Amino acid sequence: MSMDRRTLVKSAAAFTAAGPFAGLAVSDAVQAPPEAAALVAVRDKRDGVVRLHLPRGFNYRSFHDTEAPVVLTDGTLLPGRHDGMGAFAGPDDSVILVRNHEVNNPRPAFGPTGTTAPAPYDAMAGAGTTTVQVTRRGQVIRSFTSLNGTMMNCSGGQMPWGAWVTCEETVNGPDVGPDFTGASKVPLTQPHGYVFEVPVSHQPGEGQSARQPVRSAGRLAHEAVSFDPEDGYLYLTEDNFAFASGFYRYQPPSHPMEVGRLEDGGTLQMLKVVGIDNAHLEGAQPAGTTYDVEWVDIAEPDVLYPYTPGQTASTPNDTAIIHVSSQGWEQGAAFFSRLEGQVYDDGVVYFTSTQGGGLPEPGSHNPAGFGRGSGQVWAYDTRAQTLRVVFQSSGPLELDLPDNITTSAAGTLVVCEDNVNDNFIRGLSPDGSIWDIALNRLRSAAGADRSNDEFAGSTFSPDGHTLFVNIQASAGMTFAIWGPWRSIGV
Repeated sequence: MSMDRRTLVKSAAAFTAAGPFAGLAVSDAVQAPPEAAALVAVRDKRDGVVRLHLPRGFNYRSFHDTEAPVVLTDGTLLPGRHDGMGAFAGPDDSVILVRNHEVNNPRPAFGPTGTTAPAPYDAMAGAGTTTVQVTRRGQVIRSFTSLNGTMMNCSGGQMPWGAWVTCEETVNGPDVGPDFTGASKVPLTQPHGYVFEVPVSHQPGEGQSARQPVRSAGRLAHEAVSFDPEDGYLYLTEDNFAFASGFYRYQPPSHPMEVGRLEDGGTLQMLKVVGIDNAHLEGAQPAGTTYDVEWVDIAEPDVLYPYTPGQTASTPNDTAIIHVSSQGWEQGAAFFSRLEGQVYDDGVVYFTSTQGGGLPEPGSHNPAGFGRGSGQVWAYDTRAQTLRVVFQSSGPLELDLPDNITTSAAGTLVVCEDNVNDNFIRGLSPDGSIWDIALNRLRSAAGADRSNDEFAGSTFSPDGHTLFVNIQASAGMTFAIWGPWRSIGV
C-alpha cells in the first residue's frame, strides 16, 4: 500500500449524526482533514528512530519495547504481545495504563514470585495484564504485574468505577483439546475463556486483580467489553475466527456503580434481530441499514463439560468454542464476523466486525475464516435497542480489517487496523469520511520489515492530550502520540 493512498475516502455506507447516533458528532471547533493531507516520517522521541508516519505537527515516544528484555519496577520480565489497554487518571497529571498481553499456549506465568506476590490464576498460563504509570509523553514512572496466569488476553474495556475488565480470547483448558496452534492444553491447571476485573491504582499492592473469573459472563472467545452506567449491562464481543461470532450482554446481580465491582452470578444474553432468525449480519449491508433487536438468554454460560482438576483433555476445541454461541443460535441469535473492539459513548456501543461486509456465509462454520469482507463498524443504541451499520468498507484501500476502537473527546472514532499489509490507525467521522492518523513503519533492530505488525489498544488519556496505542507482536511496544488533534478532525 503506497503512501499516496487517499486520506479522505467517502464511504458508500455514509450515515448521518441525527438521533441516537449523534454520539459521533464533531464539535464546530473541529475541522475535518483536507483531502490532500498526508502522513510524514516522524522520529521517535525515545531514540530518534522512525517508527511511525504521522500528520505534520505530531510527535510520539515509544516505551516498553520488548525487542530487548524489559524489567518492570516489581521485577517482572515484561512479556510481549501488548494488546488491549485502558487509560485512567493518575496523580500529578500522570496516566495509569492497564495493558493486556495476548500470550497463548501453556507456559509458566509471568510476574514476581515469593510469598508476598499474588498467586497466578493458572501457574501454567503466560498471559495477563501489566499496569504502567506514565507521563502524558510516555515516560515511565513505575510498572508492575496486575494479573497473571490467564491466556490470550486480547482486549477488554474501561469501567467507570475505576477498573479494567480484561478478556480471554480462548476456551483453552485441561478439559479442551488443542486449538489452532495444535499445542496440547493438558499442562494448564484451570479452564480459560473468561473475563477478569483489574482495579486501577499506581500502587502495586492496590492495583491487583483478585484473579477470579466472572464465569457467568460466559466461557467463550471473548474480545472486548464496554459498560453502560445507566442500565448496568456489560456488553461483550466475541472473536471466533472459523465460526460465526455473537454480540452479548451480561447483567450482574448488583449494579456495579453501586457496589464498585463486577459481580459473578448474573445473566448472559445474546443479540437477535427481531423477526429474523439467525440473521447473517456478517454479509454486506445496504447503506443506513438499521435493525430492531432483542436478547435471548444463555442458560449455560460456563459449565462446559464435567471437569476435574488433573483430567486429560476430553472435548474438541471446535466443540467447546461454540458451546455458548450455539445456545443463542438455537433461539435465532444473529451471526457476525469476528467481533473485536468496542467502546461505549453516550448511550451507544460502537463495535467492529473485522471481516464483515462481504458475501454472506452459507452456515455458521468456515474453516478458512468466517467472514469475507474488509470490515464493518456497528452501533447499538442501548435505549432504543436498535442496531445500525455505521460504516462498511468497500475494500482494503478504504479500511482493512478494523480491530480495536476508541472515541476521542470530540466523538470521532479512532480505529486500529489488523491486516497483513501496511497497518494504519484511522479516523472515522459522522458523515462517513475516513482518513489516516498513523502508519506503522517499524523495522526490527536487524532491519526486518515489521509494517504488518498490528496496532492495538488505542485509548486516549483522560484529558485527551495523548493517544496511547500498542503494537501487538512478539516484540511488542507502546506508543504515546500527541499533537493538534482537532486540526485533523479527531
